[in-house]
Amino acid sequence: MIGLAANLVGAVIGTVIGCLFKKRGISKCYENALYVAVGLAALGIGIENVTENLPKSHYPVLFIISLVVGALIGTWLNLDKHFTNLISKFGGSKLASAIVSETLLLCIGALSMVGPVMAAIKNDNTMLLTAAALVFVCSIISGAGFGWGMLTVPPILLAWQGGIYLIAKYISADFFTGPVVVEISLVGGFLVIATAFSLLKIKDIKTLDFLPALFIPVIFFIIKNLTGWF
Repeated sequence: MIGLAANLVGAVIGTVIGCLFKKRGISKCYENALYVAVGLAALGIGIENVTENLPKSHYPVLFIISLVVGALIGTWLNLDKHFTNLISKFGGSKLASAIVSETLLLCIGALSMVGPVMAAIKNDNTMLLTAAALVFVCSIISGAGFGWGMLTVPPILLAWQGGIYLIAKYISADFFTGPVVVEISLVGGFLVIATAFSLLKIKDIKTLDFLPALFIPVIFFIIKNLTGWF
């Protein structure tokens, strides 16, 4: 639980520090530089996730199916439009893109998925504390660039890491290890790259419409474990 608390506190304090910098006034050129910095960081992390996990995948078609099915579901539900309309009332469409990008950056990857598992089954908070340092730095940058609306990210991060922690501790410690983490990280890597394209103004991709893709590998492995198929 210490690791989970450290991530939440790091995200909140980092965002507040960043917002205080923004409140003191950041010129447009510096603001644009922060957008580019976050975009480049997202691009690098996304590419790293893909290149690291693609060779480890035992189901090389699963990420393609996940992206296609996830996009169809997200487009049908019109997730991007609904979320953007909601957030735009408070901070504009850029804030909506930033929240999606920051959430994916902080939630996707071994630190945020394996970390809670290690804390739950071995009481080892090393990975979560490492994640907290990354969360703190990223939150300062995003807070300075996008303002107080970024405080919506810490509760999402807590729900994600806390959910994995509870599943590992009380349901199945083995589920969020090995192949599951690989496949989720692989799909997440492509989504992080998509958010980077939007932030860098390379291509306006409705990343939120692809978000259901993250749940397809989870559903796949639940079916696999229950039926013994695949």
